[in-house]
Amino acid sequence: MFLSQLKSRLHERRISPAQLEQDSLIPSPFVVGVGRSGTTLLRLMLDAHPDLAIPPETHFIPEAARAHRRALNPRRAFLKTLTSHPMWNDHGIDADLLSQEISALKPFNLGEALRAFYRLYAGRHAKPRWGDKTPLYVRHMKLIQGLLPEARFVHIIRDGRDVALSHKGLWFGPGSIEEAARWWVLWIKEARSQSKHLPYYLEIRYEDLVLDTEATLKRVSAFVSLPWNPAMLEYHKTAEQRMKEMHRDLPVQGGARTIRAAERQKIHSLTSKPPQHDRVYRWRSEIAETDRKHFESVAGELLRELGYDVLS
Repeated sequence: MFLSQLKSRLHERRISPAQLEQDSLIPSPFVVGVGRSGTTLLRLMLDAHPDLAIPPETHFIPEAARAHRRALNPRRAFLKTLTSHPMWNDHGIDADLLSQEISALKPFNLGEALRAFYRLYAGRHAKPRWGDKTPLYVRHMKLIQGLLPEARFVHIIRDGRDVALSHKGLWFGPGSIEEAARWWVLWIKEARSQSKHLPYYLEIRYEDLVLDTEATLKRVSAFVSLPWNPAMLEYHKTAEQRMKEMHRDLPVQGGARTIRAAERQKIHSLTSKPPQHDRVYRWRSEIAETDRKHFESVAGELLRELGYDVLS
């Protein structure tokens, strides 16, 4: 059903039906990392490729897996999990069309159901390949690999002191510099632990993505078997429009607070510009000395291991 529609839409781009029918075998990039580490920047760069669509953050895979394990009706559970999720409206997918795709799965398979969602999203943008960018999935990579063997995880790492600075004034993330350090260490160590069990895992640095963009993107492209296309360097020309997908207010903290759509878009405003070199190693001039020492007292060992300078 959906494949026939997508084949028609992509006819002008001369993408063969055989390529579409095998898309579940094509590597799918999953961009992960500690929040505010450049995951959105990398997502928009990859999404600018004419063959690849990466949606706004999904977040629902772990929940869908839990619902599937205990569901008497896994199809219904899957649809309910996705369509009732706070992030559902960001993706612009018709719930009835998704329901039709899921009903066609015989027997039901959670991995195939997830692929149906991603294919629908890619189809909206007339692209044959899909990926994901959800920072939190850095803690669920083994689960996702089991469901989607084509997943190739790109873990983007940023100096934790800059991560802490980037979280200031936001509605999510750690509440103190010590919490920021513990959070940064926990997520990176957990990712590296899980990576030992993954066939496809790549670490890149935010600093390299900003300062040596083309070489870093070529490395990522090769990892996910994506032919190099310079359109990825022009991501900023379409970034503002892509970020407008987050056009709805988002309830958080169990509905106790609502984040306005404009606020959600604002925190990614720099993505509408070319890579900003001044976003690299901000901590050297902007972090308070006491905060730097507190962060390094918790995370100094990992900072050194990753090759970052530590002053304490």
